[in-house]
Amino acid sequence: MKKLDLGKENITRLLLMFSIPCVISMLINSIYNIVDQIFIGQGVGLLGNGATNVIFPLVLLFGAIAGLLGNGCAANISLRLGEGRKEEASKSVGSTITTTILVSIIISIIIFIFLPQIINLFGCTPNVYDYALSYGRIIVIGAPALIIYTALSSIIRADGSPQYSMFFLVIGAVINVILDAIFILWFKWGVEGGALATIIGQYISAIIALFYLRKFKNFDLKLNDYKINKSLVKVMLYGLSSFITQITVLVLFVFMNNVLTKYGALTKFGEDIPLSAYGIMSKVNNLFISAVLGIAIGSQPIIGFNYGAGNKKRVKEVLKKVYIINFAIGIVFNLIYLIFPSELVSIFGSADNPLYIEFAIMLFRTFLMINFINAFEMTTSIVIQSLGNAKKAAACTFVRQILLFIPLALLFAHYFGLNGILYAGPLADMLCFIIVLFIFISEYKKLGIIENNDHSLDNVTINGEKGIVITINREYASGGRYVGRLLAKELNIPFYDKEIISLAAKESGFTQEYIESNEQQKKTISSEYNSDDEIFVAEAKVIQNIAKKSGVIVGRCADYILKDNPRVYKIFLYSDITSKVKRAIQYYNVKEENASDIISKIDKQREKHYKYYTNRNWRDFANYDLAINVDTLGVDKTAVLLKDIIESKEK
Repeated sequence: MKKLDLGKENITRLLLMFSIPCVISMLINSIYNIVDQIFIGQGVGLLGNGATNVIFPLVLLFGAIAGLLGNGCAANISLRLGEGRKEEASKSVGSTITTTILVSIIISIIIFIFLPQIINLFGCTPNVYDYALSYGRIIVIGAPALIIYTALSSIIRADGSPQYSMFFLVIGAVINVILDAIFILWFKWGVEGGALATIIGQYISAIIALFYLRKFKNFDLKLNDYKINKSLVKVMLYGLSSFITQITVLVLFVFMNNVLTKYGALTKFGEDIPLSAYGIMSKVNNLFISAVLGIAIGSQPIIGFNYGAGNKKRVKEVLKKVYIINFAIGIVFNLIYLIFPSELVSIFGSADNPLYIEFAIMLFRTFLMINFINAFEMTTSIVIQSLGNAKKAAACTFVRQILLFIPLALLFAHYFGLNGILYAGPLADMLCFIIVLFIFISEYKKLGIIENNDHSLDNVTINGEKGIVITINREYASGGRYVGRLLAKELNIPFYDKEIISLAAKESGFTQEYIESNEQQKKTISSEYNSDDEIFVAEAKVIQNIAKKSGVIVGRCADYILKDNPRVYKIFLYSDITSKVKRAIQYYNVKEENASDIISKIDKQREKHYKYYTNRNWRDFANYDLAINVDTLGVDKTAVLLKDIIESKEK
């Protein structure tokens, strides 16, 4: 994809370019699960659908393990490649692949052995038991393939080959559809046929994914790289968020299986019908979730870029379009749920069972009564993450499923039985909407404050004068950072360099160590929003808050972020290579033979980082109010000169 100007390109065009691939990828995974459900429902019936629902939490578990290792490795190799450490990146990938294969085999063996106990834990009923056991044993055999190709999908995308990743996902899905029809409808192999079709598709996807190991663009994997090493700790740390999210969904699914079978057994529907119908409803509703999340995730880089650049008008325009699109999607799905529930259910078989149809209609029309408003919660979670507040984003994600729905479902079930569980759904949706609305308003107000451009500093003084902000961009080892510190001391105002990291850590939820190693590694624009963008957004928010007071800010595109602030002085400091080499040796313990290369490498990183987020040339002096060669006067006198210039300007 050609390089795009996220600050100027037509927003509708950007949303289409970034969101459509996300929607397609997520829909592929949803359809993968639905296909099995359809063919098994048509070929086996009610109990077959119940069996797939009982086993589905295992699929979620396999996905969580794949996310822990795959997403974690993708983040880690992005960091290492950004630092130019290709060897470490190779070792991280090799170690992760080995671990993924070993863990997937071990977890498959353990689950296979204890599958009877596990399916009982997952809410299996006596009538569904044999079907779930037969289906589950084959699905578990496919677990290594599922975990391997899912983990490799993330790693391959991080290497810059999203098309290859999508290719093997699509191939696996198509094969699954074809074999489902053959094994279930033609050979009459029942749930075993559906499971066999699934794992064949998964193993073919895994084989194609493994072929990529010889095609990596950024490094060559050697045999020695496949040894498990300490990089695995960082991989698991970076992938922990994805793992927790998946486990939360798993917990909710298991909870619903158990309460529906328990309270369903007390009604005319029995325990099998609610179990089967909930599985169908969940798979259908996942199409809605995939579409909404795909649009929202696709908007992340557009929102994050423009927010960090201070372009509040474009941020609001993106938000408006994303919310309108996702609410429209939600309304369409909700109308389908309310108007055509029996038609939806009949696709999955058992249309001749009146009690099954009756309960499924109740489930769609009651549990999903106002499901469209969940588009707001899902979109807001992604949007707030784009604006740099990871903690609030996580709160939006978990508030409905864990904090609201489970307690409400237990309470209502106790007093109203099975119907109480169904009505707990829309009540949780409404309460979640209200809570998330307050979170959204608090973040949206910040956009209004920022857009005001009223950076009045009348209450802050520098030697009796109104407060100001000085931004300093500098070449590595030019002495610019020391000039900034001395200038801040001379003017009696705060100095911000590494201090921004600790403030951004509180803002974003990332650790200080993670931000410090990652904050200036972005190289090119991609369609995937990642932690680099979140760090920039968090630092931009910190810089904008500093601008409400006073300070000297070093680097981090502060001159661009505050470009509309009339109280900002923009400085660029440079030096000749001889002086920079001496400083690098003296102050940074750089070896003399490596000094020139290290200086050049770091300056290039700063230049690329600046270009990515500002679309400007870092060394273009026209971007600054002053550009000074520190060697002309030296560090101390350069600081004094800047102080004199600023104070004379302020008089």
